[in-house]
Amino acid sequence: MNRRTRDALLAVALAVPVVSVDRLGLNEPSTPARELCALAVIGCAVAVRRTRPLFAFLLAAALGLVTASSLFTLSYGPAFAVLALLLGRRADRVRPALLAFGALAVAGTAKIALRDVDPVVEWLVLMGTLVFGAVFPWLAGRYWRQARELAAAGWSRADQLEREQRIVADRARLRERARIAQDMHDSLGHELSLIAVRAGALQVAPGLAPEHRDAVAELRAAASDATGRLHRIIGVLRDEGDERAPLAPAGESVTALVERAAGSGLAITYVPGEEAPPDEQGEQSEVEERGEACGRELTGRTVYRVVQEALTNAAKHAPGAHVTVEIAHDADTTTVTVTNGRPDASGSPTCRAPLSGGGSGLRGLRARVTDLGGTLDAGPHGRGFRLTARLPARSIDPVAARPEARLTRARRRTLLAFGAAVATGVLLTGGTFAWYAYSRTHSVLDPADYARLRVGESRAEAAGVLPDRTVSDPPLERAPSPPPEGAECLYYRADGRLFTAVRHFRICFGGDAGGGGERIVDKAVIPTASDRDEFREEEKEWVR
Repeated sequence: MNRRTRDALLAVALAVPVVSVDRLGLNEPSTPARELCALAVIGCAVAVRRTRPLFAFLLAAALGLVTASSLFTLSYGPAFAVLALLLGRRADRVRPALLAFGALAVAGTAKIALRDVDPVVEWLVLMGTLVFGAVFPWLAGRYWRQARELAAAGWSRADQLEREQRIVADRARLRERARIAQDMHDSLGHELSLIAVRAGALQVAPGLAPEHRDAVAELRAAASDATGRLHRIIGVLRDEGDERAPLAPAGESVTALVERAAGSGLAITYVPGEEAPPDEQGEQSEVEERGEACGRELTGRTVYRVVQEALTNAAKHAPGAHVTVEIAHDADTTTVTVTNGRPDASGSPTCRAPLSGGGSGLRGLRARVTDLGGTLDAGPHGRGFRLTARLPARSIDPVAARPEARLTRARRRTLLAFGAAVATGVLLTGGTFAWYAYSRTHSVLDPADYARLRVGESRAEAAGVLPDRTVSDPPLERAPSPPPEGAECLYYRADGRLFTAVRHFRICFGGDAGGGGERIVDKAVIPTASDRDEFREEEKEWVR
């Protein structure tokens, strides 16, 4: 079904109440010219509903406002509600719609104030119609729009996840390459270093022929050069930006790392500290528990990486120095401090490097700690070097770690707002129509009682027949004759039916010249627009 067909079907559906309500007698009949004008306005509103939804809504609202100050009309009410729904569905901004609702409320209130009607009832009907017939459908349209946008975002997210899955696979290959490169660096570099050390020892051995000594020196130089070339090649293969590659032995803890380093000859003092007790936060959802577990795992890996890098730098730049590793925990932060003293004087000068050497390890480590929301400080300390890392105890917000939880909360807030609007509209509309029904049913004068009233009867005698309430908005334009000059006229309904046109009675009181009090000076029947020619016969029947 194309767009024009849908527009035509919508225009026909909205035009049906305009034509049928008057024919069924549920509303005051309108002239053919007025009916054609209303149909043209509705057709124009349907035609521009996509490009100018606010203008289309205001056209439908203008029809209701011209017909009734309370906006409540059976002829134009469906168009008013449907175009409010489409306004919420199509409009991008919220403020113009809210301003339009406020303008309608002000215009309706001004029209009520200018008319000689009961302002309380009319204003309640106006507010009920505006809330239940405009605001509520508009909110439904907004929810419809958000649901479609969420569905589109979901498909986009699925495509993004597929792309990210391919990226994750590529990064997994890169991490494996980095792991192999690191293993090559550790194993081959260690073996080449041993070859160089043994060649150096052989070079200074007594009794070695000069030509052999020169060959050993060349072997030692070749091993050193090979070690340097291996370091450069590994630096190219290793992904410097991926510091989260699992280069540590699987399942190794910080304690095992420190023990392994101490077994290789490094003098270490390890102060592990105690874990802080968990916060008492009550019962947590499964999503939050998974998020906190993921955060603790990342923090633990980062602590391991900090200690590993610090021990490596100490062994490389300060051989023979004593190293102290301290880990402290509190409710919010995990602090790792690694301090080494000055290098042992007996160490080979060629093994020492400046304490502030700018290797890539510290740069990558600082980036990793910063990504988790922590800080890393490294620099000279006394006559040695100190590295301090502060990591948050919870490095991942559970809601941020699980986008579906955030989406669930957003949907819950939307549903709550939607439910509050529905409840407000139902209560306001229900109260309005309850008052409307009460005021209409308690202002009914039975036709037989009307027939018993006589002109000249005192007001006190008529009070026993007349209802407690009067009609606040009588159809004065259909009165068969103008009321007597100076008389006080009261209007009553001839039928208790609601939402339909009924006849009205007019009873006018005035004072007599003799000072005998107010008496009935005139009584009249105000017919509906459809039975002006028939009510006279029924009036004769009431009189009989």
